[in-house]
Amino acid sequence: MMRSITEAGDVQGRYVIVRSSCNVPLVNGIVGNMYRLKRALPTLTYLHEAGAKVILIAHIGRDETDTLMPVFEAFNTLIPCTWGGSLGSSELLTARASMAPGEILIVENLRQHEGESANDGAFATTLASLGDIYVNDAFDNIHRNHASMVTLPTLLPAYAGITLLEEVTHIEQVMQPEHPSLFIIGGAKFETKIPLVEKYLASYDRVFVSGALANDIMLADGLEVGSSLVSDVSLVGTPFLTNPKLIRPVDLIVESARGVRVARVDDVQVDEKITDMGPATVAQLAPEIQAAKTILWNGPLGLYENGVPGSTQAVAKLIAGSDAMSVLGGGDTVAAVEELGLNDKFGFVSIGGGAMLTLLEEGNTPALKAIGYEG
Repeated sequence: MMRSITEAGDVQGRYVIVRSSCNVPLVNGIVGNMYRLKRALPTLTYLHEAGAKVILIAHIGRDETDTLMPVFEAFNTLIPCTWGGSLGSSELLTARASMAPGEILIVENLRQHEGESANDGAFATTLASLGDIYVNDAFDNIHRNHASMVTLPTLLPAYAGITLLEEVTHIEQVMQPEHPSLFIIGGAKFETKIPLVEKYLASYDRVFVSGALANDIMLADGLEVGSSLVSDVSLVGTPFLTNPKLIRPVDLIVESARGVRVARVDDVQVDEKITDMGPATVAQLAPEIQAAKTILWNGPLGLYENGVPGSTQAVAKLIAGSDAMSVLGGGDTVAAVEELGLNDKFGFVSIGGGAMLTLLEEGNTPALKAIGYEG
């Protein structure tokens, strides 16, 4: 049974390790998007007000030189924090020893240590020595078998953070949707998403595949995709391609040395690259969105990260204006919604992308099992 940190009893003066979500984009050394940090506040605020000595651990980036210092500076605009320095340093031990009840101490990037991603037991034991209680509030990382996610919670009394519980509750909702239901999935790497698409074609009324995933379907249908991004796997003969619930794009935005144009799916030229879904495809989705009572959306419809916001933002506006219970996730999808100022128009906006997809497909993860989630 996964327990909330709010059920841990009196935490006054106790050292509480919070595994938080701090993997945020940096622009010139400054946090470029505060969404994940703001979503960390409910758990941190609860523990701060309860008088716990909070030791916040997290990661950022993939390089061992990446630092959480910009995150610490950004957090300090939201809630008072203290910099703790690197794990194992005398700086951290000194800062920990002098902590006052309610203080929040931020430890340097865990991925500066090989033991984190290797799920090393000795590394987890070192982390455990810092606290009395463990809290997982890092939903965006639940699909990673890392020491702070999987082994550390077995060494201390373990709880779920307020935000992690909220995330899991909403994902559970859309796993058993109210009908009519619509699943919009974008992004790339179909080789990892075939089981997910097959699963939700069984439980959802309509599934729209977009982004680079749609390119793979076009290839399987014998259509030209030019120089567009495709997966390493062929979908030729895949049974779900004939499923009547599957929605394909009908037009696309393509670009080449000749410029940018709207093309039918059967009119892409060899030298063209697909960058987005076209207006007729968005129009095709509109009645599906309007009719749906549950909408699950993960991944942009086009190359959003390359500055192609068109159909992604258009669909965001349609969903925001619908009466459906909507849940969305994925960094670029969330960024599009934020840019439009539509966060509060959706039922729930997740901090996880890959984590959300993993939970949707598998129903549980080792990190969630480690804190008692039964799926």
